[in-house]
Amino acid sequence: MSHYQKPHTLERDALGRLVLIDTAGTRHIGVYPVRAFPITAPGAGISIMDQSGKELCWFDGLTIIPEGELTLIEEELAAREFMPVIEKITKVSTFATPSIWDIETDRGPTRIRLKGEEDIRRIAGNTLLIADSNGLQFLIKDSTQLDKVSKKLLDRFR
Repeated sequence: MSHYQKPHTLERDALGRLVLIDTAGTRHIGVYPVRAFPITAPGAGISIMDQSGKELCWFDGLTIIPEGELTLIEEELAAREFMPVIEKITKVSTFATPSIWDIETDRGPTRIRLKGEEDIRRIAGNTLLIADSNGLQFLIKDSTQLDKVSKKLLDRFR
């Protein structure tokens, strides 16, 4: 009787580093995810690289990555990638989606278009990742720290 065996395990060690354990049981410490097409197709292909830049693992897309591992990968990508931080949501065009949001980020005010509620993803604790219709990622570091108006607006979409 054959069992499906995952080709690897991905976990975080006590120091917060990403560790890939391959099928032979070898622990590769300090691995990191790299997007194949970070701007044009951020969900299209992800490589897991070791510290010397050698590819250890390849995923054709985010949808095939097991949920627990995907969370680790998204946290790591969020920490590594250039991403504006939403500090305030000043206005939303409608509580249905698609919706236009006026926001204030750590880089100044901007307007984003939210296609659907699924574009608001919790990546850890109260940290949220919001993808606009152009595929740009915006970070809310801690949704509990937003002002009252921002929280109220955000809650209508979650």
